Amino acid sequence: MELRSPLARVRGLGPTREGGTAHWWGQRMTAIALVPLTIWFVISAISMVGADLAQFRNWFHGPGNAVLLILLAIAVYHHGQLGLQTIIEDYIHHEGVRFAALISVKLGAFAMAVYTIFSIVLLAFGG
Repeated sequence: MELRSPLARVRGLGPTREGGTAHWWGQRMTAIALVPLTIWFVISAISMVGADLAQFRNWFHGPGNAVLLILLAIAVYHHGQLGLQTIIEDYIHHEGVRFAALISVKLGAFAMAVYTIFSIVLLAFGG
């Protein structure tokens, strides 16, 4: 049984009367944000090869590194969650399983993001 009108089915609109444009834009914006953040992270990680703890702390307490790490974590987890949501919505057809999978992915991404950000803040202020 479909709750959508015939016109909504033809237009491909879901129950929110939206064709998924917010989801699409979210994926594109996080992908764009991930390009410079990932390049910065890879260059930073390569520069830390062979560094001891004191050098790492000096780098970590450098200007903006903790903030960039937090931005990277947010973008990675949100982008991953959006991608997994698309896969789940496209390939899981049983409503109960789809609902449970979507909730699990969203809560899992949120929990990992919170833990990652907490770890970065702990290193920045307590480490």
